[in-house]
Amino acid sequence: MNILFKQKFCLTVGFAGLLLVSLASSHLYTHSKTQQLAEPDQSFTKDNFAPFQSQISFTSNQVADPLTSKLQNPFFTQQISDEIIGKQNFFSSRKNILAILAASSPYRVVDEFKKYKFSINGSQVATPGKLPNSKVKFNQGDLLTVLVNTRKYFQDYASADPDILRAGILATQGVTVQDVLKTLDFMIAVLKEDTANNRATRLQDPKFINTNFRVIKWSAYNPNSKQQKQLRITKYAVFTHPGSRKKTSTFNTPIYSLKENSNNDKFYTRYTKQDVLSGIYEPGGREFGKVTTLAYLTRNGLEEAIMEGTILINFTDGYKAFFNVDRNNGMSYIRGLKATAQKRYWYFREVDAIKGYGYKIDAKISIKPGVTFAGDVLNIGLGKVVVIEHTQGGRKHLQMGVIADTGGAFLPNLYQLDFLAGIFNNKKEFGQNITQLPDYATAYFLIKK
Repeated sequence: MNILFKQKFCLTVGFAGLLLVSLASSHLYTHSKTQQLAEPDQSFTKDNFAPFQSQISFTSNQVADPLTSKLQNPFFTQQISDEIIGKQNFFSSRKNILAILAASSPYRVVDEFKKYKFSINGSQVATPGKLPNSKVKFNQGDLLTVLVNTRKYFQDYASADPDILRAGILATQGVTVQDVLKTLDFMIAVLKEDTANNRATRLQDPKFINTNFRVIKWSAYNPNSKQQKQLRITKYAVFTHPGSRKKTSTFNTPIYSLKENSNNDKFYTRYTKQDVLSGIYEPGGREFGKVTTLAYLTRNGLEEAIMEGTILINFTDGYKAFFNVDRNNGMSYIRGLKATAQKRYWYFREVDAIKGYGYKIDAKISIKPGVTFAGDVLNIGLGKVVVIEHTQGGRKHLQMGVIADTGGAFLPNLYQLDFLAGIFNNKKEFGQNITQLPDYATAYFLIKK
C-alpha cells in the first residue's frame, strides 16, 4: 500500500510540475510582451506560439516518459484514482494547456495601425451563453454567398493579409482561426445540404445551434461608457445616387480613382479631403493628370459614398455601376467630427457587387445585405458568425450575420456592429426600413464544437 501511495504521490507531483512550468511560461511570455507594447499582433498564431510549444513539448515529454512506464503496469492503472486520471487526460492535451495560458493572459487591444491601446480580461467581453428558443432570421441564399466568399478570402489571401490570422479577443476563450474556418465550413455544408433538399435550414433552429456550436455571449466593452453591456447596432446601406461623367452645376463634386503607379509615388497621402475638393486634380490644379475621374456627384452623394463605402451611381447617360472605396490618404477618421470636416479622403474603384473587407480592392469580399456585419476585424476577427437578439412586440427576435466588412469607426471597437441593411434610393427609405431593427442588442458568437 505504501508503494501505491508513493506512486500516486509521484504522479500528482509530476502533473503539478507540468502545470507550474506552464504557468511560469505564461508569466514569462506575458512579461516579455509587456516590454514590447509597440508590437502590433497579439493573436495566438502558430508563429507567436512557437517558443511556447517547444517549452511545453519539452516539459510534457520529461514528465510523461516515467509516467508512461508506470501507467503500463496493470496493477497501478487499476488502483489509480479517477481524479488523477481526469488530470492526466486534461493536461496531456497541448491544446487545453494553450487555452489555459491564453485565458490567463489579458488581451491587448490594438488600433487600425496595430498599435497597442489598452488591455482587457477576455471574460469581460466573452462568456458561455445559449440562444433562446426563437427562430433565427436570415436569407439562406444570401448567407451562403457571404459565408462562401469569406471562406474563400481566407483561402486565397491569408499569406498576403496576415491581419486575418489574428485570433482576436476570442483567443482568451481558446478559439483559434482554425476554429473559425471549421465553423464557416460546417455552416456552408449545412446550408448546401438543406438547400439541395428544399427545406428550411437547420441553422435557423436554436436547438440545432446550441447542440452543434459553442455559443459565446458578447458583452460590450466601451471604455467611454462602462455601463454599456449590450452591443450598439448601427446600420449602413448602399445608396443610389444620380451622377454625371462631366462636371455640371448640380454634379460638381468628383470621385477619383488612383492609377496603378500610385503605390510607388504616394503623393495622395499629402492631401486632405479639403485639399482634394479644392480642385488640385482638376484642370489647372497642381496635381492634374495624376488620378482618374470616375464621376461627379453632389457633395451629399460623396459624403454618403465615403461613409457607406459603396455607392450605386445612375449616370445621366443611362449607365449604372457600383463604386467602392479603394485606398485612403492615410489620415485617421476622427470620431465625433462631422463628415465634411474629416481630413480622411477615399479614392474609389468601379466594382461588380457590394464589397466588404479586403486588403486591396481586387481582393474585397462580395457581400449581401441582411447577413453582413461590419466590425473590428483586428480585435474581433474576420469571419466570426454573430447572432443578435432583441425583443420586439414582446417576442424575442434573432438575426444571424457574418463579420465580413470593417471601417475606420471599428478600430478598435469592442462594443458595436454595423448591419448592412440594403440598397436604398434615399435616407427616408432607409430610415423606414431600419425601424424594425434594434439600436442595442444582446450578441452571441457561434463557434463549431
